Formats: sequence, structure tokens, C-alpha cells
Amino acid sequence: MLKRMFPYMKKYQKYLLFSCICVVAETIFELIIPLIMADIIDVGVANRDQHYILIKGLQMIVCAILSLILGMMYARYAATAGQGFGAELRKDEFRKVQNFSFANTDHFSTSSLITRLTSDVTILQTAISNGIRPLVRSPVMLVTALILSFTINAELAVVFLIAIPVLGAALFIIVRRVGPLYRSMQKAIDYVNSIIQETLNAIRVVKSYVRGEYEKEKFEGVNDQLKQTSERAFRTSALNMPLFQLVMYTTIICIIWFGGNLIFVGTMKVGELTGFLSYVMQILNSLMMISNVFLMLTRSLASCSRIIEVLDEVPDIDDSKSQALEVTQGTIDFKHVFFKYKANAEEEVLTDINLHIPGGSTLGILGGTGAAKTTLVQLIPRLYDVSAGEVLIDGHNVKQYPIKHLRDAIGMVLQKNILFSGTIKENLLWGDEHASDEDIKWACNIAAVDEFIGSFPEGYDTDLGQGGVNVSGGQKQRLCIARALLKRPKVLIFDDSTSAVDTATEASIREGLAGLNDTTKIIIAQRVTSLMHADQIVILDDGNIHAIGTHESLLRDDPIYQDIYYSQQEGAGL
Repeated sequence: MLKRMFPYMKKYQKYLLFSCICVVAETIFELIIPLIMADIIDVGVANRDQHYILIKGLQMIVCAILSLILGMMYARYAATAGQGFGAELRKDEFRKVQNFSFANTDHFSTSSLITRLTSDVTILQTAISNGIRPLVRSPVMLVTALILSFTINAELAVVFLIAIPVLGAALFIIVRRVGPLYRSMQKAIDYVNSIIQETLNAIRVVKSYVRGEYEKEKFEGVNDQLKQTSERAFRTSALNMPLFQLVMYTTIICIIWFGGNLIFVGTMKVGELTGFLSYVMQILNSLMMISNVFLMLTRSLASCSRIIEVLDEVPDIDDSKSQALEVTQGTIDFKHVFFKYKANAEEEVLTDINLHIPGGSTLGILGGTGAAKTTLVQLIPRLYDVSAGEVLIDGHNVKQYPIKHLRDAIGMVLQKNILFSGTIKENLLWGDEHASDEDIKWACNIAAVDEFIGSFPEGYDTDLGQGGVNVSGGQKQRLCIARALLKRPKVLIFDDSTSAVDTATEASIREGLAGLNDTTKIIIAQRVTSLMHADQIVILDDGNIHAIGTHESLLRDDPIYQDIYYSQQEGAGL
């Protein structure tokens, strides 16, 4: 699994290599110090040779300084490698998400994708930044210290043959238990992010319904779940330290006991035992570092698998069948179109849709809630792909158009109006980043933005705040319409995009749109008055086309249309 992560380190592998070299050199200098210390005791102190003690002391200082410098160099190189790796991985993951269709995005919750792009990537890059040192240092220290320990006294070093297997078994048990807990912990973080995101997005609704206490209780529930999962994971991993300390101190006691007896019988010197104990500490510390690496690796694997799920998600919409085609007329045909969100779903959302929309005409779509009006128009720019049948533009299947050109040729004002942080002008330029001031004024005139833009002291340079919080719902809708118009699309889709504006403003927008003779206009609306001037009106009922006609013909012949029209007329008269 971790092999999948190697390509993201390619640009930073030299820093990774330098950090490893620094760790190896640092470890060697540290391991030399106990040998020098043993010589000071057994030679310098035993013979009362101050000159020898001074020379060896200076050698220890030099080794310590070199070790310190190498440690600092390691920290710099490891940080560069870890942060660079994280940036590359996050960039590729975000790029992959941008290529997802709506169906792909539906496989993951928004909060889960955020966690996978942030927390999970951070865990991996931290594992690199903080894990290189113990990963490289501990094996070098372990092997070197073992060799030097056997060199000092092979008989005493046999104690390690008992201690190491005990520690290995303890580590295996801990890692086996903590792995699933780390995966559960990351899922719990998903849930917490989901509640936070939902509550912040709907903060005005929460306050207006005085549901703050309810939201607090709901958050406390998922937060406690995260706390409990985290506690179980860290409580289990925390057993690593006391177990290692128990074995380490038991080993030290045994070595002091047996080493003391060897000194009494004259087969070992005091300096040798002192140096041996130093290596014992280094060996046991290296084993502890190895155990921490395994725990870090276990958590990294949990995050790695979640990231790979995103990277391995195959976009179900691609350009594999595209040709060098361009949308010129905007004529749209639905031919025996069926659609369902999941392949294994029992019921179709859209059933046998057959519809012809001439280029430059205006189509109105009317229907009750859940009639699949939005789903129908989302098939045109391939936000979803049909389950069966085909959608044609200018006689060509939409799958034959390059996705970028297809969506550039279609201006879509979604049911949920989205504006971004920045100024009004910056948001409008999403439609055409090269649009001139004249183009912006033209689009704003049609969308009736010019009716309120003068009320802002800074005009088009007014900062909208996050999500456009500084404008009303109707103003937000008009800005989104202007943004779509700046694309100068061949097909313009309004998904209930004038619901928040008054009838006079809507009439003004409709009058402006009537002048776009070369643009096919599809309007989803709840008000009959918004659609009665359309060239044809489609009545959708439970994913089926119930009727097609003009306002006059439907009002004369269709009972559903009659009911909607007269009920709205009565409501308007109250």
C-alpha cells in the first residue's frame, strides 16, 4: 500500500536521502562516545593519566558537536521532504476530486473528503518528517550496539536474546489491536467534520429556530464518540511504553547482577560494564523507537488506505469517446433516456424521456417536488451520465464532445446559488476570466444586477464575504445569472433560479433573455408565470413526461397544468 505513495516523494527524494545519511552519521558518532568513556575509566582513571582523560574528553565533545550538527541538518531535510510529499499528495488528491462526476462525489461525504485531504495527508507527512529518524537510527543503533556489546562481553550480551523476543511479541499484540482503532478514529473525525460543516452552513436556520442546544447535544454525541475511539486507540498504544520500560529495567538489573559477578571474578572491568550498560540503554531505546515506528506506520496505513480510496475512484465520466466537435446551434434531443443514481437501484429516476428542444428556443419545465426536473437538465452538461438512451446536442451524443468544451458551451444556474469569497467582479469573471467591463455591464443589465449594484459604495469591487453572505438571496441569484451569461453559452439552463426575486424583476430578466436568439434556454420554475411565454412547456411527473405543449394548449387540455395554474391564480388574488 505504501508503495503507492512513493511517486509523490520523487521531487524530494534527495532531501530524504540526505536526511537518512545525516541520521546514520549522527548515530555512529553517538555510539563512539561509550567506547571513549570506557577507555577514560579503564585507562585514564585507572592510571591517573590526566592528559589521556583530557584527550579522550575532547574526542567525546567533538563527537557530541558533530552529532548535534548532523541532527539539525536531518531536521531540516526531513521537514522539507515531509512537507513537500504532503503538498504533492494533497495536490494530486484535490485534482482527482475535481475530475469526479456528481456520481463519484456521492460515494464520499463532503466532510470525509475534507478529512482525507487534510487530516489523513497530515498524518502521512508527519510520519515522514518525524519517522525518518527512528526508522533509520534504530536499526543502525541496534545492530551496531549489539556488535559492540558482544565485543565487550559476549557472555553478558546473551541477555538480549531473551529481552528482544519478549519486546517483539508485546509490540505485535499492540499493533494488531490498535490498527482497527486508528481507522475507526479517522471515520469518527469524518462525522465530527460533517456536523460542524452542516451546522455552520445552516447557522442562520439554527438560530432562527432556536435549535442551538439541540445542535450542541448532537455535536457532543459525535465528539464523545471521537473522544472514546481516540482514547481506546491511544490507551492501547500507550501500553507500549510501560511494557518496554518493564523489560528494559529488568534487563538492566540482570546485566548489573551478572556483570557485578563477572567483575568480582575478574573477567570484566568496571569501565567495560559501564560502556556495556550504555549500549544496553541504546539497544533498548532503539527497540522502543522501532515500536513507535510500527505504531506510527499502523496509523499511517489507516490514513493511506483512505487516501487511496479517493485516488482509485474511477471517474465515471471521461473524454474517452470525445471528438473534435463544437456546439454551434444548441439543439437538444433526449432519446429514450433512463436514469438512476446507482446501477443497482431498483427504480428509475427518469423513465423513457423523449424530448426535442430546437436551437434558440425556450423550454419551460414544470413539476412537483421530486419530479426529477433538476436531474433531467444535469444530464445535458454530463454532470451525470444517462443509464440508458442518449442525450444529443446538434445531433451528436454529448459523450462525443470534449467535457471542457461541452460545459463551456452550457451556462447553468444551479438551484443552490453559490458565490465565492472575493469581490463581485471576481465572482462574475468565473463566467469569462477575460471579460471586459462592457461585457460585465451587458450581463448585469440582462440579469438586473445593475438595479442594486449602485447601492454598494465600492460597486463591482465590493467584497461578498464567504459564500456571498453580504448579499440577499435575490441579489445572489441575479449575480449567478450574470455569471452564467458572461460565458455567452449556446445553452442556458435556469434551475429555479429566479425564485427569490420579485415578479417585476423576473419579468425584466425574462425580457432581457428574450433577446438571446442564438441561445437555447431551459427554465425550471415553480410559477406558471415564469414559463407561460416559453416556446414549449414540459410537465414532469415522477420522472416521466406527462405532457408537452404551449401555455395555451396545456391550459386547455392538461388537468395537471390547469390545477397548478388556477391554484396559483387564486393564491395571487388573495
